[in-house]
Amino acid sequence: MKKAAPYAAAIAAVGLVAAAAAGVAHAQGRSAQLTQVAQFDHQATGVAVTEDGRRFVNFPRWTDDAPISVAEVMKDGSLRPYPDAKWNSWRNARANELPVGDYFVCVQSIVPDGHGNLWVLDPGAPGNEKILEGAPKLVRIDLASNTVTKTILVPGDVALQGTYLNDIRFSPDGKTGYITDSGTRGAIIVVDLESGKSHRALDGHASTQIDKTVKVTLDGKPLVRPDGRQPAFAADGIAISKDGKTLYYQALTGKTLYAIDTAKLRSDVSEADRAAAVKTVAQTHVADGLWMSKAGVLYLTSPTDYAIKRLNGATVETVLTDRRLRWPDTFSEGRDGTMYVTASHIQDTNWFTPGAPPSIKTQLFSFAPAK
Repeated sequence: MKKAAPYAAAIAAVGLVAAAAAGVAHAQGRSAQLTQVAQFDHQATGVAVTEDGRRFVNFPRWTDDAPISVAEVMKDGSLRPYPDAKWNSWRNARANELPVGDYFVCVQSIVPDGHGNLWVLDPGAPGNEKILEGAPKLVRIDLASNTVTKTILVPGDVALQGTYLNDIRFSPDGKTGYITDSGTRGAIIVVDLESGKSHRALDGHASTQIDKTVKVTLDGKPLVRPDGRQPAFAADGIAISKDGKTLYYQALTGKTLYAIDTAKLRSDVSEADRAAAVKTVAQTHVADGLWMSKAGVLYLTSPTDYAIKRLNGATVETVLTDRRLRWPDTFSEGRDGTMYVTASHIQDTNWFTPGAPPSIKTQLFSFAPAK
């Protein structure tokens, strides 16, 4: 029994060191639940993790002319242009030289469809401003061969001037895509991934619009541009139930989570019937990314308080808070349930921080699924 004393003391010492480390992390505004996976020299928004564990990120051309639009994050943290250098060779400075339909112009989101493909959502609007004619598109990449197998152009009567294709979710059979339009009109854009045809749904409906009563604040201060404009994004975050029957969505500049039966988003349904089918799920907060996990947990990012949250019934609960989450943006999920989230640092761009450089450092983080 006497021999156990030094061992017990050692265990106690380890516990004290761990507690001290946790205390330091807490004092620095960090959560032990959050792990940094990679850091980037440009603004990253989207993340995709595939069934075999490959990780991808994308870089929109908002405040800088990013040298890569879509990249695979290698095990050593380096970036490989994906699917190749050619698709990533478009630049703002070469806008008049390269056909916008054949290159990534301003990629906002990348999402695997569960059928061996990675889809790239390109709103074709550098700087989140004017759409370049012919640029809005969906690009399908076969993950086995790392080649583009299909490009679906979103026509001008669907991607209206002022539209910003923000994020996409897929029906379980891989035949339909649902895209949020976070631009000035606000809508859900529905794409038949086989025929390539698309249409606008809930176009201008209150559920897809900016909530003008919402003021975006950080650390108790309004987040505004030098001219007084605050972030103004309509339908943005999007998630789909595991059976594909319910679509969830929310305006970023909003505080209400909505849902609709996906059957009501078909092209043969009237707008009046769609509007009647919209349901209020919960009162939330300013949220950017949404994700329905394999376990059926709906996650929401919470940029204004550096947090990840989840829905529990009609109540929103905090999963973790960490000061490193400077604008938690987009989720993805690993095969083992590990959650990934980008920090896109929107508040640190020269849009909201005058004098900031065009290029800013951003991160990819991971955390264990909520229990």
